[in-house]
Amino acid sequence: MTPCRTHARRAIGIGLLVPGLLLAQGASAHAEPPPLKSPQKRALPKMQKGSESRPAPCVHVVQAGDSVIRIAARYRVRRQALIDGNRLARPESLRIGQRLDIPGCQGAPAAAVAEPRAPVARSDGTLLVSAGPRRVPTRFFLGVPEFNGRSIDFTWPVLGPVLSGFGQRRSGWHAGIDIRAEVGTPILAAAPGTVYFSGWERSYGRIVRIEHDNGFTSIYAHNLQNFVEAGDRVEAGTVIGTAGRSGRATAYHVHFEIRHEGKVYNPLYLLPARDVVLTGAEEMPEPPEDDDEDE
Repeated sequence: MTPCRTHARRAIGIGLLVPGLLLAQGASAHAEPPPLKSPQKRALPKMQKGSESRPAPCVHVVQAGDSVIRIAARYRVRRQALIDGNRLARPESLRIGQRLDIPGCQGAPAAAVAEPRAPVARSDGTLLVSAGPRRVPTRFFLGVPEFNGRSIDFTWPVLGPVLSGFGQRRSGWHAGIDIRAEVGTPILAAAPGTVYFSGWERSYGRIVRIEHDNGFTSIYAHNLQNFVEAGDRVEAGTVIGTAGRSGRATAYHVHFEIRHEGKVYNPLYLLPARDVVLTGAEEMPEPPEDDDEDE
């Protein structure tokens, strides 16, 4: 036997055996390797008709301060579609942690935009700016609004001089007005509606948010106490809390905002006319970030 054939047969044997193990009884070193099996084809799962064109639904987890109106504006869907799609019997009473399907959602929410470095003019007549201590992207409507008969009547939440106006300030953009009030002064609901949040928010401190008819909301912040809870129905003039300086504030006052369908408006254009004189404290001092409380 030639050396070449010997090495070839040894190579065949090595292919059949694990090195160091003896051949099993009856096995031959000359046996041919078993034929390879052709791979089996796996049946792919059948897609349901129309599923290839149906977008995956978005799910929003309710957080503090959320409302149906704000969530709908964030994802650019209709408020009623959000209510109907989730069968919300009491849309004014969302629960923190509640999961909501967003009907017709095609991607990331509109709120997930980069912080604008400079005001950006939008086609709806608003400016997209970074507002407040946390520089939240917010749509400001700076002119006199026209709601085509859908406006509602607002009253002053407290009577006092306006410390800081709406719009641009030296330190940034301000989404409401600050009204001076002695500590403990009753805060009144500015219009009939339903409380959709009452609690604590970073920077705002103790805050009450009320949802009104025709897509309006009002906000009352830096409170000493809140007397209402989410789901409470209030009338114009209902005492909802007392004035304080909780959160990022040093002077006692009420921070008051009016919003409509995701935009902020100058409350002075929507409140009853009265002599309003800025006290000169347009730049209210703010404590550093680490002064924020947490309940």
